[in-house]
Amino acid sequence: MPHTLFISDLHLSAEQPHSMAMFQHFIATLAPQAEAIYILGDLFEYWAGDDDLHDPCHDQVVAALRGLARHGTRVYLMHGNRDLLMGQALAHACHATLLDDPAPIALYGMPTLLSHGDTLCTGDAEYQRYRAQVHDADFQRQFLAKPLAERKAYIAQLRSRSMAEKQGKDSAIMDVNDAAVAALLREHAYPRLIHGHTHRPGRHEHLVDGHLCERWVLGDWHQQGSALRCDARGCSTIGF
Repeated sequence: MPHTLFISDLHLSAEQPHSMAMFQHFIATLAPQAEAIYILGDLFEYWAGDDDLHDPCHDQVVAALRGLARHGTRVYLMHGNRDLLMGQALAHACHATLLDDPAPIALYGMPTLLSHGDTLCTGDAEYQRYRAQVHDADFQRQFLAKPLAERKAYIAQLRSRSMAEKQGKDSAIMDVNDAAVAALLREHAYPRLIHGHTHRPGRHEHLVDGHLCERWVLGDWHQQGSALRCDARGCSTIGF
C-alpha cells in the first residue's frame, strides 16, 4: 500500500557511528519503499552552514538522500533546533524540498500538520528566548559571515552549555505545553499533528473545541530508532 515515512532527531555526526549505521540501513531498506520521507528536524547533531557540505560525514548523508530521491522517493527536510542553519544549497544537494515550520500537508486525505516541535515547549522560557535569538535573520546573517571554524567552535560551546543546563531542568518543562498544542491545532483547523524534538515517542489525543485530534511524537534515533509510517488507513510506529 502507498505510504509515507516520518523521522526526526537523528542527530547524525561522526561521533555517533551507530546512528549513522541505522540511517544508512534505513535509506537502503525501508525508505525506498515509501512514496516520500519527511525528516522533521535535527537530521544533524549540528549544522554550521551550507559551506560545510563536504565534511565527510555530511557528504555521506547528502549522497544517501540524493540517491533515495533519484530512486523516486520524495525527500522533505525541516529545520530542527540543532540544524536550523540548513539552507537551499543543502536541500539542492540532497534533491530535497526544504519545509517551513509548521507545514500543513494533505496526507492520504487527512489534513496533517508537521513541526519540529520545539515551539510547543513553551514552559521552557529560557530555551524560547534562545530560540528567538538564533532564528533572528540578522543574527543568522552575522553568524554565517564568520569563518566556518569559528562557527563550529561557538556551536560546540553552546552544545556543552545546553547539556549542562538540561541536567538541572525538570523534564516536564522540556515537554510540549498542552495549551500551545491546542492553539496550534485550532489555528490550522484541527488537523493531525506530527512532530519530534521531545524524544518521547507516542500517540496522544487532544480534545480541542469539541474536535478530537491526534498528535504523533517521533522518537530520537540514539535511543528509540523508529519511524512513523502513515497511509490511507492511519499511522503506526515502526522500529528497526
